[in-house]
Amino acid sequence: MKRVYLDVCCLNRPFDDQEQERIHLESEAVRYILKHIRLGDVIWIGSSVLDLEINRTTDIEKRDSVIAFMAELSEKIFATEKEIERARVLESLGFKAMDALHLVCAEKAKVDAFLTVDDKLMKKSKANVDKLRVRVENPVTWLQEVIE
Repeated sequence: MKRVYLDVCCLNRPFDDQEQERIHLESEAVRYILKHIRLGDVIWIGSSVLDLEINRTTDIEKRDSVIAFMAELSEKIFATEKEIERARVLESLGFKAMDALHLVCAEKAKVDAFLTVDDKLMKKSKANVDKLRVRVENPVTWLQEVIE
């Protein structure tokens, strides 16, 4: 069974403006993944870092909707001092602090894929693929592989 970590950008995607084809496609991919999490075909690993970032969302309706998704979590990882130290290493490579913490939690959970729709995070991850202990993918790309 596949284990995934969805970042906050993924969780927010279904609530973004659906006029752009890419956003709509990514939204559908996230919905499909969430459906298969509910069906028990995919294991969703989250973290205390997700909670922290989601609670910073200023759009209350979006925040409440994303919090509702969190009920589908199979497991929650908590960042300890060890993960914070590892996140600092990733920050030194140019990752944003929150992204580094998410990545480290995904590494700790030994997920098959860390899913994001954040282009800057994807680019930084591809440039540092040899330094990460987790595969970073767009949900559409990941689904194409899993379905085939």
